[in-house]
Amino acid sequence: MSLWFSTLLHYSLVTTASRQFTDFGSIGSAALKMVAANHNIQLSDEQTKEAMLAFNSLPPHPEVKEALILLKQTGYKMVALTNSSKKGMETQLKNAEIDIYFDKQLSVQSFGKYKPDSDVYHWASKELGVKNNESMMIAAHGWDVAGAIWAGWRAAFINRPGQQLYPLAPETEINEINLLKIAKKLAALKV
Repeated sequence: MSLWFSTLLHYSLVTTASRQFTDFGSIGSAALKMVAANHNIQLSDEQTKEAMLAFNSLPPHPEVKEALILLKQTGYKMVALTNSSKKGMETQLKNAEIDIYFDKQLSVQSFGKYKPDSDVYHWASKELGVKNNESMMIAAHGWDVAGAIWAGWRAAFINRPGQQLYPLAPETEINEINLLKIAKKLAALKV
């Protein structure tokens, strides 16, 4: 799984650096076939498609709903910003039953570059009508919070098992083991 995701991210960045754009699902399918082929496994298009569809029904981590409710009640504007397609994001958030907590959903599909390219974060801020330093990326991916910080955003890192901050990036404002702990810290700032 981690090798597939790393390959997916690698080729999404290759696509952006080459000034190309292919939807994230297609890059994910290609990455899955590449990783499988490196292990002498041949996947058909149908098998790859079936595997990719499984990502649309992943459940959220146990504390996520409570954290989103707290952030919403505290008055934060909640926005999902994803490398996934608009349809993929909508499906995943709906299936996880957390779509109702977001004020807006932004997919890079509408912009044509992938995170962590700084232009994506600038575009998102513009779409929301806010300055970069008025936005905070909360993510469990070191590459995503690094990209956000370098684009002038604030950042909080969800330090889940197997995830690491990028040591060469500036430190995040908040670093906690789950989203609820981050939400509680952010709620305290609003008081």
